[in-house]
Amino acid sequence: MDEPLLRALTPTMISVLVRRGADFAAAEDAVQEALIEAVRVWPDGPPRDPKGWLVTVAWRKFLDAARADTSRRHREVLVEGEPEPGPGEEVDDTLQLYFLCAHPSLTPASAVALTLRAVGGLTTRQIAQAYLVPEATMAQRISRAKRTVSAVRFNQPGDVATVLRVLYLVFNEGYSGDVDLAAEAIRLTRQLAARTKHEEVAGLLALMLLHHARRAARTGPGGRLVPLAEQDRGLWDTRLIAEGVDVLQAALARDRLGEFQAQAAIAALHADALTAAETDWVQIVEWYDELVRLTGSPVARLNRAVAVGEADGPRAGLAALAEVDPSLPRHTAAAAYLHERDGDLVTAARLYAEAARSAPNLPERDHLTRQAARLNTQLRS
Repeated sequence: MDEPLLRALTPTMISVLVRRGADFAAAEDAVQEALIEAVRVWPDGPPRDPKGWLVTVAWRKFLDAARADTSRRHREVLVEGEPEPGPGEEVDDTLQLYFLCAHPSLTPASAVALTLRAVGGLTTRQIAQAYLVPEATMAQRISRAKRTVSAVRFNQPGDVATVLRVLYLVFNEGYSGDVDLAAEAIRLTRQLAARTKHEEVAGLLALMLLHHARRAARTGPGGRLVPLAEQDRGLWDTRLIAEGVDVLQAALARDRLGEFQAQAAIAALHADALTAAETDWVQIVEWYDELVRLTGSPVARLNRAVAVGEADGPRAGLAALAEVDPSLPRHTAAAAYLHERDGDLVTAARLYAEAARSAPNLPERDHLTRQAARLNTQLRS
């Protein structure tokens, strides 16, 4: 096996696939698949034309992936925009694929990354953003996962916890990203809930339903982002809210609290408030305390700081925010909001503009830019 040759051929192979019509990320994935295949079969008899062999295999891998992506998107089209209440179908091949990709030979983090890429259809960049790591780091993690499972049989499914993590990240991408996967994630989580009484499955389903209930109010004309406090609560889906609360209450009654139940409880408190001013921020802070205790998540700490700012005043929120890693995505936006609440409009305007430059998507960038412009107009007047 001439590994230096493989590394040297990689850029050329990617270029060939791009010229044939593949986008760069898909070409990169296909080339990685071809290299894994070469590692597997070349020791038994290397080809006379290594470059030609690799390009041919990579192109076939790309076509296979494109067909799989088309099939996945077709399944999403068949899913209604708003999920129907009650349990899903008892059997679904997609859910089974999630379990098979969460293979015991992989670490949970690698299993999640591989499943999101291979079954969920997310790009390496989207997965990296979800995990708060550089894209190159995530690409290496996915490549290692592919190599690990290339020689194993997928006859031993993974565990529920890993599959839940995948479904959660798929839903988040559908809820806040560029790909509409939220309804599909709810559909699969319903099926999983019908198969098991696991309280965290119920917690995740409740969380998804409560967030999805606000979907119609989250954007305005032209896709403009509407913050929670400004949303028209008359547009919220009360049917989904009622179902989500019922599912959550049944899960909490089992007295085995997990992170998804805690997040769902926070969402339920937002849904219970008739107006933004009536939100029970004190209880929300208490639930964030539970969430931080359960997970140690830096994102939970960030959200808790904002909640503290609502419950105890902006300076208390800024003090809590000071304990959170400033490099965390949306940290600057949170600081801008709390400084504005504290009356420091100059600092808030600067931070809104800074946050806009690093926003993960266009609607969020536009919203933060408008916030900065609004404050700058106030300061000039």
